[in-house]
Amino acid sequence: MTNIVSVITPVHGPSAQYLTEAHASLTGQQLPPGWGWEWIVQEDGETGDVEHHVPADSRVRFGQGRKGRAGMARTLALSRARGDLVKVLDADDVLTPGALERDIRVLTEERGIAWTTSRVLDLLPDGSTVGFEADPPAGPIAQGAVLERWRTHDHRAQVHPATLCARRDLVTALGGWMALPSSEDTGLLMALNAVSTGWFIQECGLLYRKWPGQSTAQDGHHHDAERRARTKVIEERAEALGKLSAWSV
Repeated sequence: MTNIVSVITPVHGPSAQYLTEAHASLTGQQLPPGWGWEWIVQEDGETGDVEHHVPADSRVRFGQGRKGRAGMARTLALSRARGDLVKVLDADDVLTPGALERDIRVLTEERGIAWTTSRVLDLLPDGSTVGFEADPPAGPIAQGAVLERWRTHDHRAQVHPATLCARRDLVTALGGWMALPSSEDTGLLMALNAVSTGWFIQECGLLYRKWPGQSTAQDGHHHDAERRARTKVIEERAEALGKLSAWSV
C-alpha cells in the first residue's frame, strides 16, 4: 500500500497560467520507497478560467467552490485529501528537486516532529533567484519559537509558510487555514508552532515566484488597518492554542 502526501494548491484565474510549471516540479520529485503524491487543485470560485490549465494526470484532482479567497480554497481542498501528510504548494510557486522526499523523511524518521518548513529562494521575473539571510539553524523548531520571533520582528516569521508540510490530522484539528483575506498560511504556521515542534530543512525547498499578480503584491495586503487585524487574530489564536496545549499536559 502506498503512503500519500497530499499537495494542496489554491488557484484563481491569474495564477492558473503557472500550474504547468508547478506540475512539472511535482512530477520531477523522487519520493522514498512506498510513497506517492496526489495534487489537489482547488479553484477559488467557479469560472471557466482555470480548469483548462490543469494538467491531465490521474494524480491531479481538480475542484471548485464559492469564491472566498485562498484560505477557504485551501480548507475545501483539505476535505478531499487522502494523505497522512499535507504539503502546501501555491499555484505560482515551484518545488525544488528533493523537496518532498526531505519533508517525508523528517516527518517519518524524527521523533515528535509535526511539521516542516524549508529554505526559500525568491524567483524573480528575469529568472534569477534571491535568498533570505536570516534562516534559522537546520533542525528542530521549538514549540512557540516561531510565534515569539514573529511577535518581536514586525510580524515577519523566520520560516516561510509557503513551504509547510504537516500531519493532516493536526491541520484538521486546527481547523485548516484561517478565514482571513490573506496571511491565512501564516495563521496556520503560528497555530502549528503553538501546539507542536517543527523542523527547518536547510536545503532550498521552494522557488517563491515574485510577480505583479501574486496576492502579497496587491495594495490590500499592505493596508494598515487590515494588517493590524490579521496579525492580532493570528497572534491571539496562537496564544490561546498554546495555553490549551499547556493545560492538556
